[in-house]
Amino acid sequence: MRIAVSRCLLGEAVRYDGKSKPCAAVRELLAARAELVAVCPEVEVGMTVPREAVDLVGAPEAPRMVGAETGQDWTARMDAWARGRVADLLAQGIAGAVLKARSPSCGIGDAAVAREAGGIPVPGDGLFVLALRRAAPGMPLVRDEDLVSAAEVEDFLERARSHAGGRSR
Repeated sequence: MRIAVSRCLLGEAVRYDGKSKPCAAVRELLAARAELVAVCPEVEVGMTVPREAVDLVGAPEAPRMVGAETGQDWTARMDAWARGRVADLLAQGIAGAVLKARSPSCGIGDAAVAREAGGIPVPGDGLFVLALRRAAPGMPLVRDEDLVSAAEVEDFLERARSHAGGRSR
């Protein structure tokens, strides 16, 4: 079974600050049970490491991704890249995804989305997650922070197996 995983969780230094966020449950427990397909939306769309942080601004269901200091708008590039990358991942047969919590691209219900620049943020999905949800409704998505024990990994894998089985019918 193939599972998409944020590259920073695998220990790759791809985050905006040039660091990684290795996740033991992913690297040890999940990797032993599934084929992991690494993904980093920001790097794959052409952002550098390190890079300016980006913020999500606007309506939570369709936010814009803008540079926190420069205001550079990455939305169109990220949306186009995400549609293509999600199609590629689905063609590879991914059955679920483990993504970095609170990321403006990978956050699952916990990415900060401000209605206006400098406004008070509300929780929402990152742009890559929005593309995944549109293309693969019901696909199991889990934040790294919710996948820390063997039981949680097994529960996620069971949901992914079920999802993959439902697709092939």
